[in-house]
Amino acid sequence: MQSADIISVNIWQIVISLCNLTILFLIVKKLLFKPVKKLLAEREAMANAEYDKAKAALADAEKSRSEWDEKLKGADAKAEEIVKTASDSAKRNAERIENDAKEKAEHILTSAREGAELEYKRAQDSIRGEIADVSAAIAEKVIGHEIDEKTHHDLIGEFLDGIGE
Repeated sequence: MQSADIISVNIWQIVISLCNLTILFLIVKKLLFKPVKKLLAEREAMANAEYDKAKAALADAEKSRSEWDEKLKGADAKAEEIVKTASDSAKRNAERIENDAKEKAEHILTSAREGAELEYKRAQDSIRGEIADVSAAIAEKVIGHEIDEKTHHDLIGEFLDGIGE
């Protein structure tokens, strides 16, 4: 009958074991569960704070990106405006330079024409003078006496004017 003692249930031992288990649970709960829960709550709060910071940083980055996109569009528009302004200015400068060159060329042509006319008149006057001198010398030889130089030049001038027309 010894086997009956081994299988027997002792209520006091069960109660004491339950009391030990309860005391052990309370001690473990007091010493381990609350600090571990506190540590887990702190870690969760830190993780949430980091997550919120990451969301804020992402929102700021998106805002900055949008601002830079707008600035870039504005810069593109401004660059196009600058290029257009420079192109217009270059066209105006080219037109101004072309007009100046035309005016200078016209002035040079006018001066050359005036110079040529002046030289032509000088040559005419020179030739008239030489013809007058030669004809005076010839007339003097033919007539045999000297004619007044002023009268002679007037006669020759009238003759040459008649020929020129």
